[in-house]
Amino acid sequence: MSKETATHKTYKYRLEPTPEQAQTLENILWQCHTLYNIALEQRKTWWQRGQNVGATYPQQKAELPDLKAAFPDLASVHSQVLQDVLLRLEMAFKRFFARVKAGEKPGYPRFQGKGRYHSFTYPQYGNGAVIDGGLLSLSKIGRVRIRVHRPWEGTPKTVTISKEADGWYCCLSCEGVPIHPLPKTGEVTGIDVGLKVFYVTAQNEICDNPRYFRKAEKALRRKQRKLARCQRGSKRRQKVKQQVARHYQKVKRQRADFHHKEALKLLRQYDTIYLEDLQVANLMRNHHLAKSINDAGWAQFRHILEYKAACAGKRVMAIPPHYTSQVCSRCGAYVQKSLSVRTHICTECGLVLDRDHNGAINVLQVGLEQDRREQAKTTLACSDSSGGGTAFRG
Repeated sequence: MSKETATHKTYKYRLEPTPEQAQTLENILWQCHTLYNIALEQRKTWWQRGQNVGATYPQQKAELPDLKAAFPDLASVHSQVLQDVLLRLEMAFKRFFARVKAGEKPGYPRFQGKGRYHSFTYPQYGNGAVIDGGLLSLSKIGRVRIRVHRPWEGTPKTVTISKEADGWYCCLSCEGVPIHPLPKTGEVTGIDVGLKVFYVTAQNEICDNPRYFRKAEKALRRKQRKLARCQRGSKRRQKVKQQVARHYQKVKRQRADFHHKEALKLLRQYDTIYLEDLQVANLMRNHHLAKSINDAGWAQFRHILEYKAACAGKRVMAIPPHYTSQVCSRCGAYVQKSLSVRTHICTECGLVLDRDHNGAINVLQVGLEQDRREQAKTTLACSDSSGGGTAFRG
């Protein structure tokens, strides 16, 4: 199956372990978190003592049998799960060095506390993890009940067991999943995301910003004050901490559900969608807007929109965001305005338009212009390769 007709997809199913199985899952998670920290400490030590020469993934992987002999508890974990823990650390260091090379803020890999390590992975489906009907067979754990609420497609590759605020989940990663194209409409649009409204299209269709976190903030504040009054290490504190985590989980799921529905709505209506290539991490540095930007979830919405477009046979294109809110969409005049000014008033042509609607039209125009340039380049390259063009030199 070609890449044009297939994609990669992860299916998430809820697990229903017995109390004994849940304790075993907790123990495995603890062993994986401990191994991660041990491997990170070894890398730091080798780097300091070895004159800037650190441990590598193959070296640490080869030392696993000796490490199991020294720490017998690690023998209770499937060997490939332990190897995947070391691979996660290897990837963390690769990303760290890539950021250093790019001149970005490095962010050295950090030790994982008890509450920061939430999952472990069986890297080969069928080797330690297999789903059989309503049961998930896991090596060293047993047969765990699983809610397969929808069938998966494609070929299963990896199985990740994760712990969330309301229990345990299985994430089944599959490749070769066939895409299901949506009917073509021949329509194109540009969207401008914002905080007052979530987005505006070039056709002036407005999607309101639900502000899920802002609405839940009052209840969260009460729970967090209650948590602060609890004695550290007490069972009551653990119970209230779980309640706070579930509040955050609900907000997260509400936002994701909203993003999925809006993305599908746009893709059913338009074949091509242009949006701004926003650097959300840089925008979050504005402490006056960071909470609202995070609540809107622009980056997650773009990721979901692009993924759904690939599955639906549609196209999402990011364009440079420079001056899309400042330039007049009718005459191209530059009209500078602060964020507090919500209406675009052009002093050259007299156009009066909502700021976000003006930006969406500019996004559409820039996207169409980029497409025209790319098409012209492709046409020129094809004519040159076919020998249709001749060059004259004086």
